[in-house]
Amino acid sequence: MKAKSPEQRQRIELGRHIVADPKICGGQPTFKGTRIMVWNVLEQLEDGLTWSEIGSEWDGRVTDEAIAEAIAIAPLVEKHEPFKGFHVGARRKSARRAAAVAA
Repeated sequence: MKAKSPEQRQRIELGRHIVADPKICGGQPTFKGTRIMVWNVLEQLEDGLTWSEIGSEWDGRVTDEAIAEAIAIAPLVEKHEPFKGFHVGARRKSARRAAAVAA
């Protein structure tokens, strides 16, 4: 009898520029085609670096569009931690605009 293997995580595309792949940096969100972790760039922003300084720091491998995407997913990124998925309970409830429009 074979022992069941633990659940294997899959590569998750977090946007056009960011991916979380268990085979790359332990599943931490990185910029596609690099091993540059998103939390590194977010820390650089917190330290006051401009977007162009960040792009230069990473030899142009992190574009302005990638930085904007990193900012957009920042709440999902934990330093030194693999991506844990989306929190279903965090979804917003739909507004009841139909009743307000009908009134």
